[in-house]
Amino acid sequence: MKPTIRKPVGIFAILAIITIWAVIVASFSSVIGNWHIAVQSIIYCIAGIIWIAPMRPLMIWMETGRWSA
Repeated sequence: MKPTIRKPVGIFAILAIITIWAVIVASFSSVIGNWHIAVQSIIYCIAGIIWIAPMRPLMIWMETGRWSA
């Protein structure tokens, strides 16, 4: 197989998505920090899971060159 540029591009896209998501979540920390600790925990757990959603199509693209399975 001939190496493609998809995997290095995909790695940088993953790092960019994680960085952008972390900045977005951190920008709301001053507001969320005033809420009850239980609500904060739920919000941060949900935010910690949501960033995974765009990873599946990106991983499929990295492996196959197509955006869907």
